Amino acid sequence: MEKLKDEIPDLVIIGGGITGLSAAYMAAKKGQKVLVIEGGKNFGGLLNTFEIGGNKLEQFYHHFFTHDIELNWLIKDLGIQDKLFFKKTSMGVFKNGKIYNFNSLFDLVKFQPINFLDKIRFGFTSLFLGKIAKWERYEHISALNWFKKWAGRSTTLSLWEPMLKIKFGPFAPNVPLSWMIGRLKQRMSSRKNGDERLGYIDGSSQVLLDVLLEKLKEMDVVMINETKIDKINFNDNQVLSIMSSGQNYEGKKYLFTIPGIYLCKLVREKLPEFAFNLEKIEYFGAICVVLETNKPLSNIYWLNIADENFPFGGIIEHTNFIDKVNYNGSYIAYLSRYFAINDKIAIMTDEEVKELMIKNLIRIYPDFEMRYLKNIFVFRTNTAATVCNLDFSKNVPNCQTEIGNMFIANMSHVYPDERSINNSIKVAMEALKLIGIKIDLSNKTNSLSGKIGF
Repeated sequence: MEKLKDEIPDLVIIGGGITGLSAAYMAAKKGQKVLVIEGGKNFGGLLNTFEIGGNKLEQFYHHFFTHDIELNWLIKDLGIQDKLFFKKTSMGVFKNGKIYNFNSLFDLVKFQPINFLDKIRFGFTSLFLGKIAKWERYEHISALNWFKKWAGRSTTLSLWEPMLKIKFGPFAPNVPLSWMIGRLKQRMSSRKNGDERLGYIDGSSQVLLDVLLEKLKEMDVVMINETKIDKINFNDNQVLSIMSSGQNYEGKKYLFTIPGIYLCKLVREKLPEFAFNLEKIEYFGAICVVLETNKPLSNIYWLNIADENFPFGGIIEHTNFIDKVNYNGSYIAYLSRYFAINDKIAIMTDEEVKELMIKNLIRIYPDFEMRYLKNIFVFRTNTAATVCNLDFSKNVPNCQTEIGNMFIANMSHVYPDERSINNSIKVAMEALKLIGIKIDLSNKTNSLSGKIGF
């Protein structure tokens, strides 16, 4: 924990994830005195890593897109652009007990669960959503209902419905088509001549995090961790200070980047309606089980699970993207799962989660044996993503609150895009504009984030 200086900071940022840290960096570059307060032990949030195979690896899988303008700007500004690289990747679908490659038009033709007519409809509807559709027009339409009408029954039953169910669980029927537009625009923009190229930082996202934290230190940004906010002190239309364990922290302006489900408790007495609206936004948790093995599962990077009754929605074989030589020859795979807070998996112990995941992994790869397993790790968070329902933009809070010097920028502002490091940076940029700190980029953004509430 760093000591506070005598002068009152221009900006106090509550939350030390990538949104808070990138906001702190951009504000400090503009000469602002900044204080960052983080409730956990480590800064970085979902960017945090762990040791595996003699290297660092993200607890929750990460990759970047070629069109991530804001992320590319930050990486270049930090002087680590030589660490960023892009590679061709592969995708597959597990359906009806069989693994299908799903990378090209030829793969689509060979995908047996979809009939010929619906394959044509799949192609046209995917192109329409990913390249043409305007998300603003489709917020009131259920993605599932739209797919049933326009993509065809076999396409919906074989792909879209099971994948939306495994991601959104009981909320799947009310996911707006706008979210799907954001998702498909993101994926299609990373493709060239049918191939998808994804990016990674040599040495993991820990390199980005370490350099960012070092730059913040050089710019005299005060960083305080393991400090959970107990109270916000208000005076009329201003925040006077925030308190933690009896310690008072003052600032001129305050930017809250923490999830709304935590912020609502701090503002309920002063702003009951604002707190009620924050509380309406639900969050998904996420579990990532990371396997370190001495044999690969397949040659596919990202395998979508389109059969029901599996405890994970994707198998991401990291070493089909980043060479195993970086991990002392070990093969690494993520088994990923979003979960509703009342889901059974949310209260399972790590050992129960491991047993459940391995048992179902063998259903897909029956040749897998426990002797291939070198290590297994379980990472989880209760605030991995917001639950997007119909007309979700109406629930997204205004970044500039009715309290004059209080601002909010969190995961809800990523909608209708998908959460990513790039979109977190974009949201931070938009928040700083309202605060009065403008960051100019020479390139036009490709992100759909930071458009609502700003």
